[in-house]
Amino acid sequence: MRIGILGTGGMADALGTQWRRAGHEVVVGGRRSGGLREAARSGTDAVLLAVPYEAVVEVVADLADVLRGRVLIDCTNPVGPGFRLLTTGGPAAAERIAAAAPTAHVVKAFNLCHEDVWRLTPPVFDGRPLAVPLCGDDPDALSVVRHLVRDLGCEPLDAGGLDRAALVEATAALLIGLWVGEGADAQAITPPLAFAGPRA
Repeated sequence: MRIGILGTGGMADALGTQWRRAGHEVVVGGRRSGGLREAARSGTDAVLLAVPYEAVVEVVADLADVLRGRVLIDCTNPVGPGFRLLTTGGPAAAERIAAAAPTAHVVKAFNLCHEDVWRLTPPVFDGRPLAVPLCGDDPDALSVVRHLVRDLGCEPLDAGGLDRAALVEATAALLIGLWVGEGADAQAITPPLAFAGPRA
């Protein structure tokens, strides 16, 4: 696949490196000298949005013409000081991104883990591959992102439409607060599947 990555930080480097190892063509662009637009143009199969949340809507709106029809993967976290969710009471970050680029196919993914997790080859813990929840409305876009998740050695999870992205973002705020703020093993807050209650 041809993947464009918007941003040059840790998430861009970690995911981009792994996708290159999996055989994909990856172009990374920053905000200088038109790099974002070049990366967006190069991402004919998928574009990863890996810029700080504070800049994300402006960046996407500026590139809306290039992002037309693109699979746009949102790994941002709208988390502010005190591990506070910045989108409380309003649309999710992913929904704001979709509104800024209404002809792109936005999929929320890869936002629940620190960049160092994505550097693991593969991210498997006690024999269990890491699961990655995906929220999106376009079946073809979700299929592309599932493929990219599996290329990391992870398992994609269907977390619903883009209207459920707010739940994934709120989960990130909770987990970051527990991991970073409290030094807690946040994975311990959920029981194994066998004890999670009856399935619908």
